[in-house]
Amino acid sequence: MHHLDPKTRTAADLALDCYKHCHGMATTHCLAVGGAHAERGHLTLMLACAEICRTTAHLLLMDSIHGRHMARECVEVCKACAADCERLDGMEPCVAACRACAKACAALV
Repeated sequence: MHHLDPKTRTAADLALDCYKHCHGMATTHCLAVGGAHAERGHLTLMLACAEICRTTAHLLLMDSIHGRHMARECVEVCKACAADCERLDGMEPCVAACRACAKACAALV
């Protein structure tokens, strides 16, 4: 297996963690709670965040030249998702995962 530099490995790991949090919370917690948690804009942002994190992690793990380009966009989406989730109750794990991923991806760009 190809050995990634530590910053890239960390960013990939945190992107996968963010994917799990955003996707999991959107499809369970947010739908169960309803109200503002289940609004289209909020759910769309969370699922977009999950998808960009998953894609970024895959490209970083492949050591693709496109991984760092995707990481730049991942920072933007993760920051937006963290801000949106922060306004709602019970979303702290998602906020923390988004912020950690954004910080790690920012270190790559």
